[in-house]
Amino acid sequence: MPSSRPTEFKKKEGNLYTMSYYIDTLTKKTGFLTAILALCLALLVGYDAMMRYLFSEGSIALQEIEWHIFDIVFLFGLAYALKHDKHVRVDIFFSHYSTQTKAMVQIFSMLILLIPFSLFFLNGAFEMTLQSYVQNEVSSDPGGLEYRFFIKGVLFIAFVLLVLQAISEILKAYAKLESKKRFFSYLGVIILFFLFSSLDLAFWIDPLWLMFALTLLLLMTGFQVAFVFAGVALFFALISDELGMNVLDMLPYRVYGIMGNITLMSVPLFILMGLILEKSKMAEDLLLSMGKLFGGIRGGLAISVVLVGAILAASTGIVGASVVMMSLIALPLMLKHNYSPELATGSIAASGTLGQIIPPSIVLIVLGDQMHLSVGDLFKAAVVPGLILIGLYIIYILIYAHLNKSVAPAIESNEDYGLVLKEALKVITPPLLLIVAVLGSIFAGIASPTESAAIGVLGALVLALFNGKFSLELLRYASIESVKLTSMIFMILIGATAFSLVFNELGGDDMALQFFTGDVGEAWMFILIAMVVIFILGFFIDFIEIAFVVVPILVPIVHAFGIDPIWFAVLIALNLQASFLTPPFGFALFYLKGAAGNMVTTGQIYKGVIPFIGLQILALLIVVMFPDLIYLFGK
Repeated sequence: MPSSRPTEFKKKEGNLYTMSYYIDTLTKKTGFLTAILALCLALLVGYDAMMRYLFSEGSIALQEIEWHIFDIVFLFGLAYALKHDKHVRVDIFFSHYSTQTKAMVQIFSMLILLIPFSLFFLNGAFEMTLQSYVQNEVSSDPGGLEYRFFIKGVLFIAFVLLVLQAISEILKAYAKLESKKRFFSYLGVIILFFLFSSLDLAFWIDPLWLMFALTLLLLMTGFQVAFVFAGVALFFALISDELGMNVLDMLPYRVYGIMGNITLMSVPLFILMGLILEKSKMAEDLLLSMGKLFGGIRGGLAISVVLVGAILAASTGIVGASVVMMSLIALPLMLKHNYSPELATGSIAASGTLGQIIPPSIVLIVLGDQMHLSVGDLFKAAVVPGLILIGLYIIYILIYAHLNKSVAPAIESNEDYGLVLKEALKVITPPLLLIVAVLGSIFAGIASPTESAAIGVLGALVLALFNGKFSLELLRYASIESVKLTSMIFMILIGATAFSLVFNELGGDDMALQFFTGDVGEAWMFILIAMVVIFILGFFIDFIEIAFVVVPILVPIVHAFGIDPIWFAVLIALNLQASFLTPPFGFALFYLKGAAGNMVTTGQIYKGVIPFIGLQILALLIVVMFPDLIYLFGK
């Protein structure tokens, strides 16, 4: 066997472990294939856009090839993301579990959530593919591709790969168990629970509340979010006398609709652009240059962190990467120059989350899709709120540093300021030009978000080449990580789609509409309750789950009250950004602490972010009070 074979396989040479090894190998190869296709997707979309805008040459077949590649990237990446444990989970308690407990959670996640859902889904996907083949389905557009069953078949193959990888994960986790007796006792309890739930006794409680309670319990226990939504949906369809399994019959067709969503194609492309810029050390150069530029004034390093965070937000949009990079680079520099640990960590965490609101934000793309809004309009609407937030951060830092001179002292330097300014402009100009090209083309209506994202990928590659950072390793890292992140997002979307189907059939959407329009009966009270609920949910779960599960419930109510949906979407984005910072579960806090190590304490981080949370709430209130601000860049 190859030397890269995992330790447990060397110790146990049974057929089961050998099978797991070969499954992992297959998944690894499909992962590399999808990484290559992710790069091909960017090149094809970029080429297609340039041919159409520069030479008025377009091809329907080429456009369909693009979305076929997009489908293969995120569908074949599902198993690859599972192999690398990239499917997000709420790890509040999970991170403190023993190796044994983590292994059991993984086994039960695969055994009772993912595999049953995938097997059910495979049945529907096979029937959909077979029907397409029998009918000899072709593209509905002239000049489009034939043999539509091929791309529908990809959906079937992807879930076969996902089931195989789930089996591999079970075998690997089982090998870690020292107490098999404990595992089987827990398994027996779960089986009894299923038997009990199949009785009408389970519906002594309103099934909607039971559905939410079970979902929350599984999420907090540490099961992967996407699999919880999918598994709970299947479970309640199975045990409900009102619904039955027929409620999920249309799920493969719903997922096929996601596969053909051109707007969502921009998600992997913007992620790819951001990862290329991250790997090319652009953030490091920006931080060092901006630190020299503003270091001469009190709070100057913190201000430079805010400005670099804004630039990273507008070019990468990846919160985790931004927080980690600035923690590694800026935090030691700030502490070395006697900055308060609270101010240093607060400014880094807050600035790193600007990617939630500043375009091209993945949050805005997802909200645009879920609320059926133009992503370009959302991008334009979010610019001013983002600038307000940046302005509030800088004003706070200046005032705080002025009132308390010890928290952010000025840095004396003998370097010629003209040379420092020249160097800073040299570093800042290329990413700013890329931002202007990407966002400007969207705002001007010249290109769609997907086309602009592809141009952004090409621009990021040019910048990496210009800075001498381009390499095959950079391409490999950026493409593979973009596949993992994209597949994680779309698996949550698939699970949330199943969850929403069952939730709505149980009357959840009607109940929510009745509550807000009947019981609450007032638009401003609805807005207040919705913002509070989203803010609290943001303590525990990621913005992706909130966008895919909670937002669709709110959309009909927004329309019923006649609320401007673009304005409401911006409020949600601002709210979700604040949730990234909120102790004790804000994701940005985990990123920062993980990167900072022992340089700062958790308590210092919590104290540092509290003023910035207040500033984010203030920005939210400003946008609430002055809604026309979002249209300063036009409707």
